[in-house]
Amino acid sequence: MIRNYDKLIFELSKEGRVGYSLPKSEFDGCCMCSELPANLCRESLPILPEVTEFDVVRHYTNLSNKNFGVDTGFYPLGSCTMKYNPRINEEMAAHPAFAGLHPDAPTCSAQGALEIYYNLAQALSEISGLASFTLNPYAGAHGELTGLMIMRKYHILRGDLKRTKVIVPDSAHGTNPASAAVCGLQIVEVKSTPKGTVDVEDLKPLLDDTVAGIMMTNPNTLGIFETEIPEISRLVHECGGLLYYDGANLNAVLGKCRPGDMGFDIMHINLHKTFSTPHGGGGPGDGPVGVRAGLEHLLPNPQVKKGADGIFYLDADNASAGYVSNFLGNFAVIMRAYTYILTLGRENVKMVGPLAVLNANYVKESLKEEYYLPIEGVCKHEFVFDGLVDKSTGVTTLDIAKRLLDYGYHAPTIYFPLLFHQSIMIEPTETESKETLDEFIGVMKKVACEAIENPDVVKSAPHSTPVRRLDETTAARFPKTTYRQMKG
Repeated sequence: MIRNYDKLIFELSKEGRVGYSLPKSEFDGCCMCSELPANLCRESLPILPEVTEFDVVRHYTNLSNKNFGVDTGFYPLGSCTMKYNPRINEEMAAHPAFAGLHPDAPTCSAQGALEIYYNLAQALSEISGLASFTLNPYAGAHGELTGLMIMRKYHILRGDLKRTKVIVPDSAHGTNPASAAVCGLQIVEVKSTPKGTVDVEDLKPLLDDTVAGIMMTNPNTLGIFETEIPEISRLVHECGGLLYYDGANLNAVLGKCRPGDMGFDIMHINLHKTFSTPHGGGGPGDGPVGVRAGLEHLLPNPQVKKGADGIFYLDADNASAGYVSNFLGNFAVIMRAYTYILTLGRENVKMVGPLAVLNANYVKESLKEEYYLPIEGVCKHEFVFDGLVDKSTGVTTLDIAKRLLDYGYHAPTIYFPLLFHQSIMIEPTETESKETLDEFIGVMKKVACEAIENPDVVKSAPHSTPVRRLDETTAARFPKTTYRQMKG
């Protein structure tokens, strides 16, 4: 086992050390091939680290203390809504009555879980303005794929087989065109105006009888509200297409406006973002998909329904887009979201969006003298700078992100969206206090000052982290995942 905390990488494994004590096997002296086929048996023992249990516990405890998360510091990761996850959510998700329920349990013994599933779907319908939801998809991108499957199934059932194109704004999340491609649809890009919103004049010539629909995020990836949604909705619907709402930025409008009221037909919600589950690093997640009235029968099977007798049951007899998961989604995330909504209540859910917008605009206005703001005006929950105002010393967005690590802050999203060369996307969320925001603003100003007065210290950052600046491309493509690789 290798430890890489400080300047040196050093070996913890010592020959002869063990961290376990097992009873003598009753099969000692017997050939293991009596239990396993010969072609599955090892010819020699595996080479593993030889460490004590205490070494292992201390090693991983030290690593966990060096990990960064919302519980340890400010996490202004743009477009990811890294908000605080209240501990009551964890208590409810870990409740034995739910955590111990087997996924294959019969519906008669899972009525409580099915009721929570049903009630959360009803709450999401109320919040979004859509008629019905499925909670089955396991992630936001999975929800996108499910929504596009519904869109495609809608046109197929109508015999409208020419509709194979999906319009995607040039400011869209990368998952939008990726999900459309996986669904077998052709991506058509629509340009943005200088103000960062969808260019309606560029959209008009793209609309014909081959268009299945358009995917949009509102507010968009720049944190700007799409004010032309009613016109876009009219144009797309008149040509026979559907409107898909990417719910990644739903946090910004929570309690103020609803996608269903804007004219969207299908949407997904990232429960793990808007409704507070710890996420990042690949999970956990859940991506409920909602549809307007008239499309409910296309939601994936099975669907949780409530009978006239109050009994909940699973209905799989629909002309749906098929099955998208083995079970009914990620129930632990569903449980956290349900607890979050009940804890806030109707009156406080309405405060989420306005507070997120207030925090974002406060940070933006405080930093626009040092960082270049390409699009002026009120943003929603997030905003994008295009690097420093003064770029004369060659300090890049990557340099700024690395330097923030020295001051104990996770970096914002960088180099996305692709509309700007040096994008810095910041989303503070509604849960951060003014004191925290002021501290972050002060550090951002200090880094901007360093970039002019001492650029080398920024360009060579980070200086105080366990691991210095890496070749990130190589680290991602050729990761060293074993202690033997590191030793080599």
